[in-house]
Amino acid sequence: MMRYIFTILLSMFYSAIALAQEVEMADDLRRDGKIYIVVAVLLIIFAGIVFYLINIDKKVSKLEKEISNK
Repeated sequence: MMRYIFTILLSMFYSAIALAQEVEMADDLRRDGKIYIVVAVLLIIFAGIVFYLINIDKKVSKLEKEISNK
């Protein structure tokens, strides 16, 4: 139990330190207008992963139906 509490407190401490630091790269990207390119690329990657997972789910469902019909 003590280990669990220590881990939570330690993670809260590290996240507070991370939030206190300034991110110069993000400021530069925002100022130059390139942040939208970064966001667009991330959205494309996320959409690709979602599309892939949906296709995998359809294939698995199809295989499950085939197995249950035998």
